Amino acid sequence: MDELIPVNVLIGDRTYRVKVLPKDEEVVRKTIKFINDKIIEFKTQFAGKDMQDYLGMVVLWYATQQQEDTANLPAAGELQSSLERLEGLIDKAL
Repeated sequence: MDELIPVNVLIGDRTYRVKVLPKDEEVVRKTIKFINDKIIEFKTQFAGKDMQDYLGMVVLWYATQQQEDTANLPAAGELQSSLERLEGLIDKAL
C-alpha cells in the first residue's frame, strides 16, 4: 500500500502541511495553484478586508460551480436507458 507523503502547500497567505498519496501530489499542487489564482482574480475584482474574505469568495464560487456541473449531468437512469437503446441498435445491426 502506498505511504502518505507530507506536502507543504500555500493557500492565500498561510502554509499548510497535508499528507497525500504520491500519485495525488500533482493533482493537489495543481488545485492549490488554481485556488491561489482565483484568490488573485478576486483581489483584483473586489474590495475585501482580508484574506478570509477572498477565501470565502473562492469557496462560494467553487461550490456554485460544483452545483452547476452536477445539474448539467444527465440522470443515471436516463444514461442507462440511452445505453440500453444503443446496445439494442448495435445488436440489431449485427
